[in-house]
Amino acid sequence: MAQPSQEHIEALKAQLRGRLLQPDDSGYDEARRIWNAMIDRRPPLIVQAAGAADVIAAVNFARDHGVLLSIRGGGHNIGGLAICEDGMVLDLSQMKSVRIDPHAQRGYVEPGATLRDFDHEAQAFGLATPLGINSTTGVAGLTLGGGFGWLSRKFGTTVDNLVSAQVVTADGKLVRASADENADLFWALRGGGGNFGVVTMFEFRLHPVGPEVYGGLIVYPLEQAAAVLPAYRELFKSMPDELTVWVVLRQAPPLPFLPPETHGKPVAALAICYIGPPDKGPELVEPLRKLGTPYGEHLGPMPLTAWQQAFDPLLTPGARNYWKSHNFAGLDDGLITMLIEQIGKLPSPQCEVFIGAMGGQTNRVAPDATAYASRDANFIMNLHGRWDAPADDDKCISWAREVFRAAAPFALGSVYVNFLTQEETDRIGAAYGPNYERLVEVKRRYDPGNLFRHNHNINPAA
Repeated sequence: MAQPSQEHIEALKAQLRGRLLQPDDSGYDEARRIWNAMIDRRPPLIVQAAGAADVIAAVNFARDHGVLLSIRGGGHNIGGLAICEDGMVLDLSQMKSVRIDPHAQRGYVEPGATLRDFDHEAQAFGLATPLGINSTTGVAGLTLGGGFGWLSRKFGTTVDNLVSAQVVTADGKLVRASADENADLFWALRGGGGNFGVVTMFEFRLHPVGPEVYGGLIVYPLEQAAAVLPAYRELFKSMPDELTVWVVLRQAPPLPFLPPETHGKPVAALAICYIGPPDKGPELVEPLRKLGTPYGEHLGPMPLTAWQQAFDPLLTPGARNYWKSHNFAGLDDGLITMLIEQIGKLPSPQCEVFIGAMGGQTNRVAPDATAYASRDANFIMNLHGRWDAPADDDKCISWAREVFRAAAPFALGSVYVNFLTQEETDRIGAAYGPNYERLVEVKRRYDPGNLFRHNHNINPAA
């Protein structure tokens, strides 16, 4: 990076309400660590912003001194885009305020808040908006990439529920983006990632959900998957929007409701969330219980917040992670057969395949209504390589790439941008399809110098 003088760095520090960290400072190592342990970068500067004024100061400093800038929200991005090697990290993790207006059914969320923070506040009023499935994920990154989860079939993607955003743009100005104010910027923020500025406040539309939902897991032996998955595929076609069922293929973790002798065996699990009246849940889920003879199941009413955190033990920080992802219109027989074969030879007991069910409201929105464009995807598959030892890097990464290549003939060709690794620059266009050219135009207007480039970059010179 350009090397600003220590005098300039001290001048920046004097402008901040938050902290400015350099490699020898206390707290530096903790601040540079993120969810994916494969990312081990040592940025010369980390600004831990305390508010929008700090964000403006950091953006102006990076622009004026030619310093590479990366933006950290929850630090959950698979490619580690939150942390640059040779530049300045603008760390928003201390900006965690969540304010709920229960009468207007709105949530006002700062960019350092996690999904757990948001749900905790919103569920105090029986409200929620579509978020992801791992509660330690940051609201900011999830939202800016599109966002989907257990509530999406009923209420759409996360960005379908974004009402407005306050954004610091590359010129250091704080602007509001909404449907009627800086509408082009608002459109681009809803799926275009961190390319257009630093969001300092999100305003979300909330919906009455919970506080209890009906859900849980049905865990089938992998040997039954060849019958279970096609039957699930048929049931999916008539599921109400309130019912979401994902497929998880992996080795059975030591869950208390599974017999000990099944732990570590390959399984096909159905992860279920029904957000209608909980007493209607058993009737709707009953056909899923009859698809085979499961190893075990755990179903019943539970707090929405508990289900939103149910997969956290499988996604804890500190492991090494590598992802590959495809979007699908359907689950073809050939795809199912291939996946069953691959689950039989997982390189690590933590590796897994998630198949997220979309459809419903996510597909009723026009593909050009938001930058997030994958409105024809009924299923989003994430090949999740996960392991602990660096010595296992090659075999786990190779497994994910092999399954990705084998799945390609069945895929739509599009991809969810939040599931891209940093190396997949050739797939950024596939995340946006026909929307890409419009995103370039918005980028040229708001960030012609490409200050915000340590991301899945939309190059203004394209």
